[in-house]
Amino acid sequence: MPSIDKSAEDFLLYLKAQRSFSDKTISSYRLDLESFFLFLQKRKKNVEEVDKKIIRNYLSEQIAGKIGKRTLQRRLSCFRGYFDYLQIHGVIESNPFRRIQSPKAEIKYPDHLYPAEAATLLGENKKRTDELMLRDQAIIALLLSSGLRASELVSLEPSQIDMGSHSIRVRGKGDKDRLTTLDKTAEVAIKQYASKLRPILISRANVRPKELFLNSNGKKLTVRGLEYILKSVEKKTGLSLNLHPHELRHTYATDMLEKGADLRLIQELLGHESINTTQIYTHLTQKDLQDEYMTHFPKRKK
Repeated sequence: MPSIDKSAEDFLLYLKAQRSFSDKTISSYRLDLESFFLFLQKRKKNVEEVDKKIIRNYLSEQIAGKIGKRTLQRRLSCFRGYFDYLQIHGVIESNPFRRIQSPKAEIKYPDHLYPAEAATLLGENKKRTDELMLRDQAIIALLLSSGLRASELVSLEPSQIDMGSHSIRVRGKGDKDRLTTLDKTAEVAIKQYASKLRPILISRANVRPKELFLNSNGKKLTVRGLEYILKSVEKKTGLSLNLHPHELRHTYATDMLEKGADLRLIQELLGHESINTTQIYTHLTQKDLQDEYMTHFPKRKK
């Protein structure tokens, strides 16, 4: 697969430096751009020549190659942004991707834990006797009570937490600040970790880290490291919950909705730019109700 050109490299750098896109999104966008540049290279075309016909041919080729609709949606979003970038810098006169409608993808309901599963997770993890239990307990409790993204948790600093107001000041996507919640269970777990284990972890590092959560060597956690921690929690507790940062974020959102929180409030707490992203949790809870109903009244199934 060919490398992308300088304008595409500059676009990705802009997304990371100016728009605070995550490394995971940047990596996905790079693959998307490489796919499109390969398509253009085979047809001996450059970005200035891209029109509606070329885009349609690209989409047809992708669909024939069994590329999923959600992947196509992401790619079109990437290309719209890239060609907007080219237009702003005078490389092209207009953005042809603005005239292309994204394919509609099937609703993918996010995985989440039920309240009993979340309680069991916290209870079983607390029984661990290894050194890192306190850190892992604080991480789980915090994710369940705040709905933080993985990237937001690994970069969280102690100064962002206000125990008095039971809140966290979060720097989210696009460098936008927001406040989210913090419950008593998370506060207790964070205090225990911060007073008993974090100083020990800090002593193992050459420099004093500013982030709250550290790895066993006293260094800042990465998103991949956080995912590994949650997988190791399952192994250490013997639970099979398919733990992932997103799953705990979805658990928080679903729990808030079921407790009667307004969708707009949940949107603010999660840092969603669009209410449509938050809207999926209404479908999720309706699906849960249907599942529960069929569990207890299977004969009613048509």
